[in-house]
Amino acid sequence: MAKKKTASIETDITRLKGKVSARKATTENAEGDASLRALHKRLKRVQRKKRLMVSRLVRAQGKKKDVKPAA
Repeated sequence: MAKKKTASIETDITRLKGKVSARKATTENAEGDASLRALHKRLKRVQRKKRLMVSRLVRAQGKKKDVKPAA
């Protein structure tokens, strides 16, 4: 099997936040820009993925309190 790409979710979030803010600064009609909307949707998708991973980790730990979640 091929090895999965292991890009950190935090780096993805910061990269996408930078792209969204740069695109918002350059465009005059932020609501009508389809590419800006797509970037924003990708950012929200990655943020949702991070929240799900953290909640799964917390749930998998059960009553163990000494182990901290990754986020």
